[in-house]
Amino acid sequence: MEKQFSIGRARDHLPRIVHEVEQGSPIELTRRGKPVAVIVSAQDYQRLAAGRLRFWYALEQFRRSVDPRDLAGDAETFGELRDPLPGRDFTW
Repeated sequence: MEKQFSIGRARDHLPRIVHEVEQGSPIELTRRGKPVAVIVSAQDYQRLAAGRLRFWYALEQFRRSVDPRDLAGDAETFGELRDPLPGRDFTW
């Protein structure tokens, strides 16, 4: 990240920060020297949010179009994946 501002300093320079973000430069906000947030332009945010929604809709469409029973495979392929042992002993 090119630019960083502490939260307190960002409060004092908000108009400048907004202008820089509009020009396409994301700005990282820090608290006690550690990154806590990133300010991005509305255009960049919309692009990022749209990608997340497209994935969700694609996943929903996949779930509607595929029968889970068709994905089960055969016992030979997946039979050895799970350990047949009962696991460790456990008591309360």
